[in-house]
Amino acid sequence: MKWNLRMVAAQRDVWKASELQRMLAEAGLVISAGKMSHLWSGRPLTVRLDDLDIICEVLDCTPAELLVPEKSAGRQETTAVEETPRQVVGGTPVMHRRRPGRSGPPL
Repeated sequence: MKWNLRMVAAQRDVWKASELQRMLAEAGLVISAGKMSHLWSGRPLTVRLDDLDIICEVLDCTPAELLVPEKSAGRQETTAVEETPRQVVGGTPVMHRRRPGRSGPPL
């Protein structure tokens, strides 16, 4: 996921982290300077849902505007299921369903 707070804030004429921090405090969400720095300039490790709700309220946006999905080079975007014989029981192959690119026990 891409954290898009800075872009969403800019679209609403909020250009400084300190300005957003003040607006959030007025709405009841007091954020330390360190946490505000992470929210503003990068990818925060965590965002509480209650905090996200207040951020969305202050910026008049939705969580979907703040959290934008990113395609990962290593992640496959398929839902196809392949069937392969995994064992033979009484002369009949037993088919197990497995999603491509996944390891572990069959589904």
